[in-house]
Amino acid sequence: MIKELKYGRGIVNIEFPDKNLLATLMPNDVEVGLIGEDEVRRSLNEPIGSQKLSVLAQGKHNVVIITSDITRPVPSYKILPAVIDELNKAGVKDSEITVVLALGSHRGHTEEEKKHLVGEGVFARVRCIDHDPSDCVSMGVTAAGTPVDIFRVVAEADFKICMGNIEFHYFAGYSGGAKAIMPGVSTRDAIQSNHRMMVRHEACAGNIDGNPIRDDIEEAGRIVGIDFIVNVVLDAKKEIIKCVSGDSVVAHRAGCAFLDTLYKCYIPERADIVVVSAGGFPKDMNMYQAQKALDNAKHAVRDGGTIIWLAECTEGLGEHTFEEWMLGHEKSSDMIEHLHREFKLGGHKAAAIALVLEKANIVLVSCYDDEFVRSVHLTPAHSAQEALDDALAKYGNNASIILMPYGGSTLPSVK
Repeated sequence: MIKELKYGRGIVNIEFPDKNLLATLMPNDVEVGLIGEDEVRRSLNEPIGSQKLSVLAQGKHNVVIITSDITRPVPSYKILPAVIDELNKAGVKDSEITVVLALGSHRGHTEEEKKHLVGEGVFARVRCIDHDPSDCVSMGVTAAGTPVDIFRVVAEADFKICMGNIEFHYFAGYSGGAKAIMPGVSTRDAIQSNHRMMVRHEACAGNIDGNPIRDDIEEAGRIVGIDFIVNVVLDAKKEIIKCVSGDSVVAHRAGCAFLDTLYKCYIPERADIVVVSAGGFPKDMNMYQAQKALDNAKHAVRDGGTIIWLAECTEGLGEHTFEEWMLGHEKSSDMIEHLHREFKLGGHKAAAIALVLEKANIVLVSCYDDEFVRSVHLTPAHSAQEALDDALAKYGNNASIILMPYGGSTLPSVK
């Protein structure tokens, strides 16, 4: 059997006996009706758990629409025109609308990047700005002790709309919903306070009930006051195939349920060997971005097994604090202890890799040299085939294999 997997801007082939393949995890076939902006407009006409946006926004004169930054795949330029049209129906003028690009802890945008994200038409119609973490207002504290310090423009608005996409998130359960608020338009200290709970067992991909981070995010959303959400689910080609609008929790949960039907992949058992592709460029442009695929793969491998991680990483590790942690600890387990002692953004992803290493061996196929790969606590391989052949030799002729060609999207779940 020969299988193709994305790696950087190209494809790699791996060959192995048919009898060893336990499963290939691909997006599931789901019934799709409208797509793109047509699906967004359908959703706005059929809100979940709330009245229509054109009704709710009547009498409002300071409306903010919070949407994702350039690190996320949200096609805001396809969503915003329909949302703004609904606000206009409610009597809200373009001059009374501000689009806020939620940076979380990421860098700001150039004007060209803003225009690219929202679309030239929207950029010309309404005010479009970055979230500024240095200009925040304290709105309270959650039960978990997270300060709800929110970008002033959002805090002072009389109507708040949260946009985003819904996908599995390795410690918040799912993206979307109130995540546009926390961490989207919060301070770095607030984000660190929320994210410190990622080491809890319940804080994992696909888990929303009893997830301490999601609970904290939604409490922050209630404190701030989210009036409406518009969340989309994207297929493997990044096209909108589902949109949910309305209540920040009820509509969000409907979107999560749809995502499960698309990307949750059931497996009969965990495998000896998991071969996972981060999905090629840009998902494997650096290790910081590619980490998500590794975290999904941990759900498919048995204790003591091996994950073969395909991530070209032409742009290095990808984030300063992440790099410091990956290179600055003698043992991978030291990163976990460090996270318990002192939570730091960037370091949290290094600790997440360390947590996978507690369960399985990680063999990295990348453009890094062998010495560097070992310095970040991983095992190097020069090709996917070499890594797979070595793993089959280690576990024997009957070793089971699971392939994850879309490692960043698909979430394995044992039946």
